[in-house]
Amino acid sequence: MPRLILFNKPYDVLSQFTDAKSPTPRATLSQFVEVPGVYPAGRLDRDSEGLLLLTDDGRLQARIADPKFKLAKTYLVQVEGEADEAALDRLRQGVVLKDGPTRPAEVERIDAPDLWPRVPPIRVRASIPDCWLRITIREGRNRQVRRMTAAIGHPTLRLVRWSIGDWTLADLAPGRWRDA
Repeated sequence: MPRLILFNKPYDVLSQFTDAKSPTPRATLSQFVEVPGVYPAGRLDRDSEGLLLLTDDGRLQARIADPKFKLAKTYLVQVEGEADEAALDRLRQGVVLKDGPTRPAEVERIDAPDLWPRVPPIRVRASIPDCWLRITIREGRNRQVRRMTAAIGHPTLRLVRWSIGDWTLADLAPGRWRDA
């Protein structure tokens, strides 16, 4: 039976088990998940937090990570500025990025979620408001959500992947994991 692990990746941790490229050591999955033979199904940028799935099954890994399966990925995103309905509609229609148009996203403004504190905290500027969005996409380009919010004039300040398909963070603390 394939093993599937749900991991809440903290900020500033690489979505890989080793880091041979950096002259100064950076945090990797090996510092949190000591399970042999599992690999990430997809990636989550170092400056993003949240759900990362790991499995020992290559087919399952491909099915989760491959955009052709259109598996929904939901993010809680704090953006700079007050995103209005016109800006959100642009995301709902799909925006054009340098690597082409995105598929339409599901997006809504939400109240600030009850999340763990980020270490280090995001930069707060009293003169510039921010707001939170729930964004669901069904593709997975490099830094896609960050590029999408920037394209509508609202750069991402904090990004937390909350769910992938039916798998969710629920009550999983940063740096912790559990079997699915």
